[in-house]
Amino acid sequence: MRVAMWSGPRNLSTAMMYAFAQRADFAVIDEPFYGPYLRLTALNHPMRDAILEDRTEDAFAVERSLIGPIPDGRPHVYHKHMCQHMIDGIPRGFMSACVNVFLIRHPARVVASFARGYPDLTADDIGFEAQAELFAHVRSLGQTPVVIDSADIRDDPEGMLRALCAAIGLAFDPAMLHWPAGPKLYDGVWAPHWYRSLHETTGFAGAEGPLPDLTGHLAELVERTMPAYQILEAQKISQVVKL
Repeated sequence: MRVAMWSGPRNLSTAMMYAFAQRADFAVIDEPFYGPYLRLTALNHPMRDAILEDRTEDAFAVERSLIGPIPDGRPHVYHKHMCQHMIDGIPRGFMSACVNVFLIRHPARVVASFARGYPDLTADDIGFEAQAELFAHVRSLGQTPVVIDSADIRDDPEGMLRALCAAIGLAFDPAMLHWPAGPKLYDGVWAPHWYRSLHETTGFAGAEGPLPDLTGHLAELVERTMPAYQILEAQKISQVVKL
């Protein structure tokens, strides 16, 4: 099984990668298209030079690797994808060979979190509209994509991971609920900038508080991206009762 998890930034996506990495039957791949995306856009992201030096493959070489042999001889692989990376020039053929899952989070929380490390963000940077478009694309492939909300995972990690595993035809593994603190060998080279707080954790954080109160440009971003978020929110899966 190739699980492609489609998310935007600041959306529990790295924690979910860590969860799947704890399974003995899964390899994980962190944002495989980040290098091609930066080369195609010339965006000045944090640690841009280091990312380009580390991720030298072109987009089509990345695609071939995603549908090639699974790393480490594992039976399954988890791809952590950022929806905003899937611009013109990034191939999508591999998606038909994947179980496609969409990880969502309320735009106000994403905008507030991402703006702390990248204050000049735009709607394209946070990927909600790209996520809705990719969701429609997966449906056009004849698949029924799975949608899971990060807030629900934080409220009930075991219940939601059980629900996710059931939805994609995978046995739940309790090892998914915890991981060791510190950097991981499978982290992208950008981890020192974006993953520092997560490296202090050993599991999913508790429930989130009230939505942040945003103003100005950030509030406008939330208003713009809410319709795309709501398309997927209407399709999200719910908790299952522990047996």
